[in-house]
Amino acid sequence: MTENELSRINVIQDVCDKQITGVEAARRLNLSCRQVSRLVKRFTQFGAGGLLSQQRGVPSNHRYDDNHRLRILNLIHEYYADFGPTLAREKLIERHSIKIGLETLRQWMIADGLWLPHFKRKPCIYQPRYRRDCYGELIQIDGSHHDWFEGRSDKCCLLVFIDDATGKLMNLRFSETESAFDYMVTTREYIEQYGKPTAFYSDRHAVRDAKTNRMTQFGRVLHDLNIELICANSSQAKGRVERANKTLQDRLVKEMRLQHIDNIEQANVWLPDFIANFNHRFAKAAQYPKDMHRPLRESVDELHDIFAWQEPRKVSKSLTFQYDKVIYLIDPTEENQRLVHQVVKVLDRPDGTIAIQYGHRKLGFKVFDKLEDVDQGQIVDNKRLGAVLKFAQAKQQQYDQQQKRSRSKSAPKRTAQQRAIRQLEEINPVLVHPEQFRPSTRKKP
Repeated sequence: MTENELSRINVIQDVCDKQITGVEAARRLNLSCRQVSRLVKRFTQFGAGGLLSQQRGVPSNHRYDDNHRLRILNLIHEYYADFGPTLAREKLIERHSIKIGLETLRQWMIADGLWLPHFKRKPCIYQPRYRRDCYGELIQIDGSHHDWFEGRSDKCCLLVFIDDATGKLMNLRFSETESAFDYMVTTREYIEQYGKPTAFYSDRHAVRDAKTNRMTQFGRVLHDLNIELICANSSQAKGRVERANKTLQDRLVKEMRLQHIDNIEQANVWLPDFIANFNHRFAKAAQYPKDMHRPLRESVDELHDIFAWQEPRKVSKSLTFQYDKVIYLIDPTEENQRLVHQVVKVLDRPDGTIAIQYGHRKLGFKVFDKLEDVDQGQIVDNKRLGAVLKFAQAKQQQYDQQQKRSRSKSAPKRTAQQRAIRQLEEINPVLVHPEQFRPSTRKKP
């Protein structure tokens, strides 16, 4: 019984025992004298139980019909068995036009074993940290490895860029691995859309190689762009992006399931729609309205050079050098003759193109790939046969015809390049293989 019910019983008991009058009882209970007399009569006839509400245990007149409740639970079992009440309610409204109260749905799912209340779960301990003050002041970045397509495709990595001040998703991109090229492509998309933030917040391995303690290629890119990189000592230190990853592993996986998205290419095309919807629901206003993004002043050509894997190479007497098991022959011009024993920079870009730079000057060159079949016509036309034939001989001695060829292990991973080349081939194969172009001999009328 409640305290009000116990108090009412005590007052009515005093009236029956002639301790107080009916008028006094009516004043204490804030009831009319006629109602008090009715209560005294019921108390005399049925005892204390007669004073309890007669509606106790009786179903509400406003409750949902049992068939309606079963229909909703059947939909949840079929499509949203692993959804939380909030997300399940959103999908019931969006996809089935069924409106229902959130707390009602939560109680139904708890009773049906579809949802475990938070108070029954093991508590999580988080170290509190205040958000940054301004939008674009600190961008947290991380790679989340997960079975994003639930077995419909191989496991992959989602690169997440999230603003610390607002919790806004700035960029998402799926990739096979968490490679330097993938980070370069994603970062370039970000700065071309929003500008340069004040700082990125990432794992320590993003800026320093664990084996050599040298600056990584991604750390060098941010240095060239004048973007500060702050390193977290552990993954737990990146609390905001870690919690965002957990939310994405719940919501994003289920959204892609409902959208019938089965691979990385489809997902990357659809992700901007998900980002817009996610930010509309969950992004918060920054404490101060100032946007800390700086305008992008670098030209397109400068960005091509910055967002490239850069490696130094020493030029031989024959104006050649080797990179990633490929020999490069610098054009033997009068100006280039001075480059013997000099160090040049190889720019290996995410789109698969190669450039060679000395100082601020780009050098012309030809390529001999010792992993490919020898093109005799190409070699005969080349005036420096000696350097090329040495590589051909080494190739024949080192590899059998049945052996699988592979690139240098120290070179960058090529998954991002291969994906870019495939996309370019779909647009126009001649852009990737210009040697396939054949001009038309047909005369115009």
